[in-house]
Parts: sequence; C-alpha cells; structure tokens
Amino acid sequence: MTEPRDRLVVADNPEQSRFEGRLDDRVVALSEYKLPRPGVITFLHTEVDPEFEGQGIGSVLASNVLDQVRARDLRVVARCPFIGAYIRRHREYADLLLHTSLGRTEDEAAT
Repeated sequence: MTEPRDRLVVADNPEQSRFEGRLDDRVVALSEYKLPRPGVITFLHTEVDPEFEGQGIGSVLASNVLDQVRARDLRVVARCPFIGAYIRRHREYADLLLHTSLGRTEDEAAT
C-alpha cells in the first residue's frame, strides 16, 4: 500500500491564490501566497489537515511548490514559517529567495 505522501497531487489554484495538495478529490494541504509584483511570490501560510500531519505531506507540498516556482522563474519571499524552514533545511532551494540590494533576503531585511 502506498503512503499518502506518495499519492499527493500538487497544483496551483490561482483563483484562491494557493497551491493545493490533494489526495483523490480532497484538499489535505495548502500553501497560500500573493504575487506582489512581477517575478515575485510571497508565501503567507501553509497548513496540513490534522489527519495527515506527521506523514511527510507538508514536505511533499513544499518541494512541489518550490519546483513549480523555479519552473516559472519566480523569486520567493518566505513569510510563511514552514516554507522558510523548508528552504533552510533544503539548500537546493536557497537560490529562489529574493535578495535585497544589501545582499540579505527580503525576510531578513524586514526584521
């Protein structure tokens, strides 16, 4: 039997400004965003249905979302703590972070 994380389908739902992770027809995870200017995506909030927490669903969602962002040639502002932590743990996505003219990420500049 396959694990739920292996069956997760991640797709953008631009009408609701969020990426959704679905198992069959059920949304079990989501990552909300805004597009503040061309070429930039700001992640605001990520959540996983409590029934599926601790099963790797959030990580599958994050990696799929960031792969889609890379394919669209967008830069990331990670206001969402989960997405920010995921990028810190998976440095292969660090190049997606938007940097200010001072060389800091936009998140660092805001603090």
